[in-house]
Amino acid sequence: MDAVDEIAKEIAGDITLSKLPGRTMKKWRELFNITQSDLARRLNVSPSTISDYESNRRNSPGVAIIRRFVNSLIEIDLERGGKVLSRLTQGKLDTEKYFVLHEFATGLSGLDFAKLIKGKVVVNEGLLEERKVYGYTLIKSLKVILEMPPSQFLLLYGSMNERAFIFTEVSTGRSPMVAIRVASLKPSLVVIHGIDEVDHIALEIAKREQLPVITTKMSIPKIRKVLDRL
Repeated sequence: MDAVDEIAKEIAGDITLSKLPGRTMKKWRELFNITQSDLARRLNVSPSTISDYESNRRNSPGVAIIRRFVNSLIEIDLERGGKVLSRLTQGKLDTEKYFVLHEFATGLSGLDFAKLIKGKVVVNEGLLEERKVYGYTLIKSLKVILEMPPSQFLLLYGSMNERAFIFTEVSTGRSPMVAIRVASLKPSLVVIHGIDEVDHIALEIAKREQLPVITTKMSIPKIRKVLDRL
């Protein structure tokens, strides 16, 4: 099985196992940056049909519909140059010693995300409501910065960059923000775990990059328990 087939199976499985399959379909359509109209034309249905599925006004889609949906996402992306598929099929790494990824069944606002982890917004609070979060990456800050090959940094984004980076093992927060500053992709927001005050240079970088920064002292097991339900 080639990499594209593996991605197709992953998407189909995510929809099939979801408690809200329509919302999960919407998540993947948005991640592929495909409009309801473009998808409807490909599937030869009306845009209202796509809307009905995504809002769960129709019965859960069957296997045939999910297969057509997934194939359409892939075909459209390939016609556009395959940028999303390229990101999804990045080479594998023994990631657990560096970071943990989790994708949500549906997106939520940055503001709701901050409430779930009992976070305190330290900069760019006004941007939180408009930021969509579709998952998180729990990052062992020092190990990633000092040991992980730079060529593998894209893996931190999983299947999309609209996610929260949660940095652990942090003393001031400067090193994570410097790493984000020089990266081409940016997360939706940054969480600095376990400290009271974030370094002023880190906050200045966040302002320039238009990144909300949140601090929290909620335990990591509790954070994972709360977020992994989504």
